[in-house]
Amino acid sequence: MSQQIDANFVQAYSNTFYETGQQMAARFAPFVTTTNGIVGASKAMERVGKVDAYDITSRHADTRYVDTPHSRRWLDLTDKGAAELVDEMDEIRLLADPKSKYPKIMVQALNRAKDDVIYAAIRGTARTGSGTQVLPAAQKIAEGGTGLTLAKLLTAKELLDAAEVEDEGLDMTGQGMASRVIVCSAKQLTNLYGTTEIKSIDYNSVKALSEGQVDTFLGFKFIRSERLAKTSTTRFAVAWVRSAVALGIGKDIVTSIDTLPTKNYSVQVYARMSIGAVRLEDEGVVEIGCFE
Repeated sequence: MSQQIDANFVQAYSNTFYETGQQMAARFAPFVTTTNGIVGASKAMERVGKVDAYDITSRHADTRYVDTPHSRRWLDLTDKGAAELVDEMDEIRLLADPKSKYPKIMVQALNRAKDDVIYAAIRGTARTGSGTQVLPAAQKIAEGGTGLTLAKLLTAKELLDAAEVEDEGLDMTGQGMASRVIVCSAKQLTNLYGTTEIKSIDYNSVKALSEGQVDTFLGFKFIRSERLAKTSTTRFAVAWVRSAVALGIGKDIVTSIDTLPTKNYSVQVYARMSIGAVRLEDEGVVEIGCFE
């Protein structure tokens, strides 16, 4: 008799949903130049090069024109989406209402996609006014059988400094919003923690090791990401200056929950966005190969 009663019990496991470990916010987007409201599939990002001043050697001399160089790079939009169907019977069987969690989960997925698009643009091929441009070899630091080291950070800093890449957002004292950022994985941060120089408080201006993380060092804001590309044993960290990378937004993340008569009145949870990114200035980006 007891077995028959047990068989009729509802198999209730939980009336809430637990979100498994996942990156929730877009970590790179705050540190690039953002262009909103793009209409169409692409937008030309106009670039202006440097000019040199000339000497004026006499009164009333003819004006000389410096012939300012102009070029462009194209920002191409791509559409990203996420959707899920919820049947009425699913809600009965699950007890909890999955619609309460699905929109958040999908927004998190699209935020991660933003990082992927930005990262691909930093390392990838940029569309120019007359063709394409890969990231030059001069902007790449070889793995060399080591992880992230102080020497590699110094080389990345030197490349950006030597190119006179403007630190937008900083005043003459170096204060203000972080302009230079470096993205690396947890493994690369562990490599960095182990170096003698980083361990020394004399080298660590923000004393970040006391909290188990590096925040700012050598002028770089550190961002951890586990979504960086890896080829064989080489993980590709990247460093850049805010003005060197553009994120274009045709349509930022939107969500909707709708009942679909054509799906037996199941509920569709839907999210989408239209974004693109492009590397505006090669000299403002550095790829750092790290052994992992």
